[in-house]
Amino acid sequence: MADTKVIVIPEGKICDYIDGKFRNDTPEEYVRQTIEKRLINEHKYLPAQVKIEYILQLGSSKKRADIVIFDHDCPVQKQEYVKIIIECKRETVEPKNAKDGIEQLKSYMSACPNCEWGMWTNGKQKEVFRKVIDRNGKTYFDDYNDIPSADGNLEDIDRPKRNNLKNASDDNLLFVFKTCHNHIYANDGLQKQPAFFELLKVIFCKIEDERNIPDELEFYATSKERNNPDGQLTVKKRISKIFDRVKKKHGKIFEANEEIKLVPRSLAYIVSELQKYSLLNTNIDIKGKAYEEIVGANLRGDRGEFFTPRNVMKMVVFMINPTTHERVLDSSCGTGGFLVNAMTHVMNALEYDFSKQIGKLKVEWNNQELRVFQDKVSELAKSNFFGFDINPDLVKATKMNMVMNNDGSGNILQANSLLPPHEWTDEFKGKLAEALGINKSDIRNHETIEYFDVIVTNPPFGSDIPIKDENILKQFELAHIWESKSNPRVWIKTDRLQSSVPPEILFIERCVQFLVPGGRLGIVLPDSILGSPGLGYIREWLIKNTRIIASIDLHADTFQPRNGTQTSVLFLQKKTQEQKDTEEKNGTMADYNIFMAMVEKIGHDKRGNPIFKRDKEGNEILGPDNNNVLFLGDTAEGSRTVSLQQKKKLEDDQTPEVPEIFSKWKKREGIAW
Repeated sequence: MADTKVIVIPEGKICDYIDGKFRNDTPEEYVRQTIEKRLINEHKYLPAQVKIEYILQLGSSKKRADIVIFDHDCPVQKQEYVKIIIECKRETVEPKNAKDGIEQLKSYMSACPNCEWGMWTNGKQKEVFRKVIDRNGKTYFDDYNDIPSADGNLEDIDRPKRNNLKNASDDNLLFVFKTCHNHIYANDGLQKQPAFFELLKVIFCKIEDERNIPDELEFYATSKERNNPDGQLTVKKRISKIFDRVKKKHGKIFEANEEIKLVPRSLAYIVSELQKYSLLNTNIDIKGKAYEEIVGANLRGDRGEFFTPRNVMKMVVFMINPTTHERVLDSSCGTGGFLVNAMTHVMNALEYDFSKQIGKLKVEWNNQELRVFQDKVSELAKSNFFGFDINPDLVKATKMNMVMNNDGSGNILQANSLLPPHEWTDEFKGKLAEALGINKSDIRNHETIEYFDVIVTNPPFGSDIPIKDENILKQFELAHIWESKSNPRVWIKTDRLQSSVPPEILFIERCVQFLVPGGRLGIVLPDSILGSPGLGYIREWLIKNTRIIASIDLHADTFQPRNGTQTSVLFLQKKTQEQKDTEEKNGTMADYNIFMAMVEKIGHDKRGNPIFKRDKEGNEILGPDNNNVLFLGDTAEGSRTVSLQQKKKLEDDQTPEVPEIFSKWKKREGIAW
C-alpha cells in the first residue's frame, strides 16, 4: 500500500467502475456496477464507449438511461448514435412494472434511431431485445439471449465457439446462478432444493460439453429456439444427449434412468444464460463464491453445518501446503470448498511442472496438450483427493463443485465417518478401499485407517448435537472421563466413558487416526477446546500424540451472520510411534515453538456485509483491481494499444497475510513442508 495511490470514498457512496464518479450505494447501483464490470471484462467494451446516466430526449421530457454504449469509432457521442441501452433495477422491480419495466427500456430504444440493442435487468432476471424496423416502418423488438460483445459478432450470441467462451468476472456468475435457480423455482413448480439439483444437472452438461475437446460445443440455445415451443424441444433433445454422457461418466452421482425434469422452456432459458461462459476456466474464487453461496442457500442443514468462508479455507490450504504426491482428505466436506482449494493448490504446482516440461505456458497449449494435462488432473483427483460427509445432498454438491473446478468427483463418499470402521457400510468401505489401492478387509478398526497425508476440515460442532452412542464413543480416548491431578497439573484417562461428547472433540481424534505418521491436519475448532480449563485433557492428549504447529485465532464474526461461535484453526502434525516412545522413555515432551496469530479483520461484519479498508479519518479507500486489467495490444497493422487497470474497494481482511508470515517462520524452525 505504500506506493499505491488511494482514493477516499465518502460515506454511503461507491466509486463507479467506469467513470470513477461517486454515486449513492443502493441496490440498483449494485446491479449496475456488476453489469459495468461485465461490459468491460467479458464483452471487452472500452470505458470510453460507455456512458453512465446518459440524458435522453423523449419528446418534450428528458430521461436518464442507466448505461448507453456507442461504437468505438462513433464520430460524436450524441443520442442519434447510441447503439445499446441498458436499464438496471433493484431486485424487487419486475419486468412488467408499468413505470420501470421493459416498456421503459423500449421507449428509450425507440427514441434513439440507431439503437439496435437493449437490456433490462434487476440482477435476478434479464431481458434482451434487438430492435427491428420492417419495410413499412413498424418497429418490433425480438428477444435475444444477450447483447453482442464489442466485436459485434452475433453468431457467438446464439452458438458460442470454444475460443470465444468468456470467463465470468466478479459477481456475474453468482447473478447467473441465482437467475437460473429463481427461474426454475418460479416456473417449474419445484421447491428450492429440487430446483437446485435440476440446475446442477444442467451445469454438469455444460462442463461435460466444455471437456469434450475438440468437438464443437453442443450446449447452446439460439434466440429463436428459446422463443418458440418447437425450438425449446430441440434444445431439450440436444441437452439430453449430453446428459446421457454425463450419466455414463458420473454413475455414482446420477442414476442410469435419471432425466432432466425441467420443462423445455425453462431448460432453453437456462442454457441460453450459461452458454457464453467457460465454467472450467473461470477463476476459482468467482466460481467458488457463486456455487457455494447458492448451495448454502438451499442445502444448509441442521447438523451444525456452517460452511467455512473462502478466505479462511484459502489461508488454511496455503499454510498446510499439500503436494502432488500426497493424499488429501476432508472428513466433513460440506460443499467441498476445502477440497477445491487444496486441489487447485496442487494443480497450480502440476501446471508449473507440465509447462516447464513442454516448454510452453498454459495459454500456448494446443488441444492435445490440454487433453494430456486434463488427464493428469483427473488421475490426480482420482488417486489423491477424498471427501466424506454424512449428508447425501452435500456429498452430491461437493462432487459437483469438484467437477466444476477440476474433475475430482470420484472419491467423495457419503458416510458417518465417526462410526467404528467395521460398521461402515460395505459400499463405503469398498469404494474407499478401491481408491486407496488396498483390500476392503484391511479396514478393520480405528487403528487400521492411517491412509492420509493431509487433512483440512471444519467438522460440525455444538453441544446441541452430542454423540451418545457407546459403540462410537469407546473408539476414542477423548470420549473417556479424564481426571486431573494437580502439582503439577496432569490429566489421567480413566476406563469410564462420558455419557455424551460434542462431535468436534471426536473428530479431532478421528482425524489423527486417519493420518499417516508425520501427516498433518488443519482443523477449525471452537475456542473452548483450546482455552476451557475443563477441557485440558484434550490439550494433554494433543501434546502427547501430535506436534502442535500453529494456532490461528479467528475473528468473532468469521462465521456470521449464521453462527457467532469464536473459533480458531489448529495445525497439527501426527507424531510417529518412535517419537512417542522416545518421549515416554525420557519422561519429557520434545520442546518446540508454536506459531500463533490473531486474525483481527476477516473482511465482513456480523451481518455478512463486506468491510473495506479505511484511511485515518475513517473513509473507505480504493486501490488497484488486479483481477480486472483490460489490455488490447498492438496488431501487425499497428492499431492502438490500451491498457486499463480499474480501481476497487479493498477488503479489510488479514487472512492473506498469515500464510506468508507462517512460511518465513516455518523455514526458521526447519519445518520441511
